[in-house]
This record gives sequence, C-alpha cells and structure tokens, in this order.
Amino acid sequence: MRLPLLACLLSLPLAAADDAVWLQTKGALVFHDAFEREETGNRAKDIGNGWNSATADRVPQIKQADLDAGIMKIASATKEAGHAAHIHHEAGFADGGVIVRFKFPGLNKAEGLQLGFVDRELKGVHAGHMCYAIMSPTSLVLKDSMTGEMNLALRKQRADAAAAKQKLPAEVEALLKKKSLSTPFKTDTDWHVLTLVTEGDELRFSLDGKPVAKHRSEGYAHDPKRWFSFLVGSTVWIDDVKIYKVR
Repeated sequence: MRLPLLACLLSLPLAAADDAVWLQTKGALVFHDAFEREETGNRAKDIGNGWNSATADRVPQIKQADLDAGIMKIASATKEAGHAAHIHHEAGFADGGVIVRFKFPGLNKAEGLQLGFVDRELKGVHAGHMCYAIMSPTSLVLKDSMTGEMNLALRKQRADAAAAKQKLPAEVEALLKKKSLSTPFKTDTDWHVLTLVTEGDELRFSLDGKPVAKHRSEGYAHDPKRWFSFLVGSTVWIDDVKIYKVR
C-alpha cells in the first residue's frame, strides 16, 4: 500500500540538507513571481512577467492559464492543442534551481506536473529538453532527457528498432534505464512547496523542506539551463515561483 505524500516525507531521514536553504544562502534570486495580476489574454506571452506559453497560440480560443487571486491556474487543452500545456521562463544557470508553491486542485483524476530545464540552443537534443522532475499520482521520476530519451541519436535508434519490429541492443536499453530514477509518490490536494535543484551532475527534489529523491547523470551538469518550464497535462495551481542561480 502506498503511503500518503506527507507520511512518505515523515519517513525520510531528516539529516539531509535543505536545498531551499542552499539556494537562498548560496545563490542569487534571479526571478520571482507571485502572480498578483490578471493575464491579458490567451496568447503565448499574455501571462506576463516574461512567461511564454509554447502551446497557447495553437488554441488561442481556450484559456489554459488563468491568473486568479494570486494563483496561476493551469488547465491544459491537451486534446485540442495536440500537446500538454508548456509554460516557460528564462532561467540561465549551471547550478541552481527553483522553489515552487503548488497544488493539485482535484479537478481531474490524472493530475500531475512535469517541471525542469530546457536549452533550445542545445544541438543534438530534441527541442532542447534537458532534465525534469515528473510528479504523477503514483510516482516521482527524475530524468536526464538530454543524454537519454531526447538525445537525437538515441531517438533514431529507438525509431529504427520500432520500424523494424526489433528490440533495442541491450547496451542501449541499459543506458536509457540509467537516465531516470522512479520513486513511489502519492499526490494529494493540499498546498506544498517543492524545491528542484541541479548541482554538478546531480538533480535533487525536495517537498516541504524534506528530501524526496536525487539522481546523478551527466546531462544535469549542462551549462546553461536557459529556461525553466512547466509541462502540464491536466490541471495544477501555481502560487509562487522563485528561480535561483548558484553558479
């Protein structure tokens, strides 16, 4: 039986460092948004304050980001847009991270949140996808996409194998398996504060000041992490976002 999110946290060792404190003491705050305004429309830049929605212009008739009483309420038009809502902001660091106050409002069964870092100038990687933390109702996944599934050479190998109805070589399967870490995780509908940081080749995720998971892979060390992004397939509420640069 999976434990509730809070119970999972209480079972973790308390000796680990608080990454929010690490960001605040070692880093510089490069961006903050508490969403205390109204959006100006449904287009790519209408959230304001430097945010850009990569999927908004596909379905401008549908509101996917509603700024309401200091909360960005994201409701993805995934079916209509042919893609989950993708909202991003400039970041720009090698080591650093984000602190985000969020809530799954309980409006859909499959509420989840993917957040992480993108560099659209990165060559050899599909759409510049670098690294992510992916929260679902049953798991948390930390993923190095840059040297894993989004690497163009690996994507071609996978596509060629699928087209030929063949298995991937064992060494490729083993490589891809190393590029992500899955941890049991159960979401709820309370407000929480997550911290996602990269330090060298390590990606770390904490919730409410307590560590949940960490994973090491070479893609995490890429410099720079130009964008911080949310990828939302259904609904999530975002109350506050802080981006810090340590290096």
